[in-house]
Amino acid sequence: MARSVVEISGHIIDSLILPKVLDLIVNLGAEFEILDIKIGHRRSDRSYARIQVDAPTPEELDRVLARLKEHGALPASEEIEPARLEPAPADGVFPDRFYSTTNLPTWVRVGDRWIQVEPSEMDCGIRVDLEAMRAECVPIHRVRKGDSIVVGHRGVKIQPVERQVPREAFEFMSSAVSTEQPKGLLIQEIAEAMKSVRRENGRILVVAGPGLVHTGAGRYLVRLIEGGYVQVLFAGNGLAVHDIESALYGTSLGVYLDKKIRTAEGHEHHLWAINEIRKAGSIRQAVEKGVLRSGIFYSCIRYGVDFVLAGSIRDDGPLPDVVTDTLRAQDIMREKIRGVRFALMMATTLHAIATGNLLPATVKTVCVDINPAVVTKLADRGTFQAMGLVTDVEPFLRELCQCLALEARQAEPRAQDGAAT
Repeated sequence: MARSVVEISGHIIDSLILPKVLDLIVNLGAEFEILDIKIGHRRSDRSYARIQVDAPTPEELDRVLARLKEHGALPASEEIEPARLEPAPADGVFPDRFYSTTNLPTWVRVGDRWIQVEPSEMDCGIRVDLEAMRAECVPIHRVRKGDSIVVGHRGVKIQPVERQVPREAFEFMSSAVSTEQPKGLLIQEIAEAMKSVRRENGRILVVAGPGLVHTGAGRYLVRLIEGGYVQVLFAGNGLAVHDIESALYGTSLGVYLDKKIRTAEGHEHHLWAINEIRKAGSIRQAVEKGVLRSGIFYSCIRYGVDFVLAGSIRDDGPLPDVVTDTLRAQDIMREKIRGVRFALMMATTLHAIATGNLLPATVKTVCVDINPAVVTKLADRGTFQAMGLVTDVEPFLRELCQCLALEARQAEPRAQDGAAT
């Protein structure tokens, strides 16, 4: 029988962290004995527990301890060892059995010091600069031969997300996916959270798919931009092309948004829109030349919203602003999420998951989609903090604008049917 003692502290009772830890120990085939426990008497008090863990073999004990770290349970202070560092064997290659990060705040022990790892990002390694005593998350394509990389789980600790005291407005959803809860109340809470972030000069990130334009919700996103509730926008070629097609021709994939009938030119509007922007040189140049005079991306240019368009294999065109190198797109997105405190993901699966991989767990995240599987996928890929709202994006954004006291225009101004301005 292998044995170790772990300690855990914080809001471990009301955040349900302690029962999760005990349940995990049993589910992994080990046993526990609580050696000491101190429970806070008031809501603001922190609690503490010292737990003995027994597993059948040393290997199984290591596996249990590694999982317990995800909830902040660490070996007792007398058992803490420094992290093991090994040099990267080549550019773009980590050492064997390197530590793979989560999106939770993380510290690594170097010598007798705990160093916080910056920034928090899942599915990376930890690179340690021993001279500067700095530790950072590094994606695999950016590691260089000889970099000191953390190997194994020893000397690494994680801080789980606890319930905030006092209670935050965003803690309204008790389930990860809200399908039958009163949506009006939930949307009001989302609006209050967005107001709170902006009052403190935090940045709000929107991640959106082309379905947002198809459903006629583009004008509500424009109002969010105009109202100062969007500082960063992540999307693909599709959202931008549909938005620009709508602005130039009043259609989305050849269907008039205001009449719900297909134009005679059909899919050509889609390609003509791409051609207009390529002819102008970029979306910004199209705005500056007066070619593009309305829509989501016109508003992004006008109100200084940073946007990143990440490409995919099926893109038409693409638009000249689309970043077709996926690694470069990831790096740009990493830079743009600095200072983001709230993420609103709507009608997109791949871009939501890609963005969720980059966001720290401390960023409040709402995923809105008509398909509940999108939210489930997002959480399963590691963005466990995401709260889901299963609904069509158009009524969601319409009501969100109402809660934020933003009135949307009835229709987007556009050129005559079938002709770009």
